Amino acid sequence: MDIVPEITRQSITNLVTNDKREDGRGLDEYRDISIETDVISKAEGSARVKIGGTQVIVGIKPQLGSPFPDTPELGVLMTNCEMLPMADPNFEPGPPSDDSIELARVVDRGIRESELVELDKLCVEEGKHVWMLFIDLHIIDNCGNLFDACELAVMAALKSTKLPVASIVDEEVVLSEDETFDLPINNELALCTFVKIGDKMVLDPTLDEERVASARLNVGVTKDGRICSMQKGGSQPFNKEELLSAVNVAVSKTKELIEHL
Repeated sequence: MDIVPEITRQSITNLVTNDKREDGRGLDEYRDISIETDVISKAEGSARVKIGGTQVIVGIKPQLGSPFPDTPELGVLMTNCEMLPMADPNFEPGPPSDDSIELARVVDRGIRESELVELDKLCVEEGKHVWMLFIDLHIIDNCGNLFDACELAVMAALKSTKLPVASIVDEEVVLSEDETFDLPINNELALCTFVKIGDKMVLDPTLDEERVASARLNVGVTKDGRICSMQKGGSQPFNKEELLSAVNVAVSKTKELIEHL
């Protein structure tokens, strides 16, 4: 658990109460965003995203495997997250932490519930061979709001992913050495993260703002304005007005975020 100096807590809370922030942004404004694709030569798809000082890299690694028994005609997605101490002194080496697991699950839920990837087109032979996409999230610098950075990076990486053409020859899967196809993308989405400081909702929190916040809300929205995922963190509740306000801001900001792609 982070220990925040009381003077820092009071300073940030007082600023937010007066609709101000340490970096001069409005309560509903993002930091500068940059996206770069094809940053990992060994991955079939990759992207680096920076939101302010926060930096994440996502790599997509496909592999042929067996489908799940209940979805024999669908490809498989698996999302993992690695938080290294070099990105934040509070990250510890070893098995995935609760924060790491939650980050991967929230990002994964947005991908699935938005039906981002056309999984039926990743089937090579129903019930036997499908493409499995391993989505790896690597945190390089944690300066707050890893959720939105990772979701954007996953979107950018998936859109840049190319798979080798697979065919069945004599009951064996053969991969083409020179023919590829773009990963079939069905949708676009963005994640908007808010924290509650005092009685105000703050978008795209910095690390210090996250540490003094009493609650967190992640809202996943597709490009057509459909809410596809939500996740609450923190100990304090949200009232109806706070939730509706956050959702409205998320819907409007999604268009802005997707434009970066």
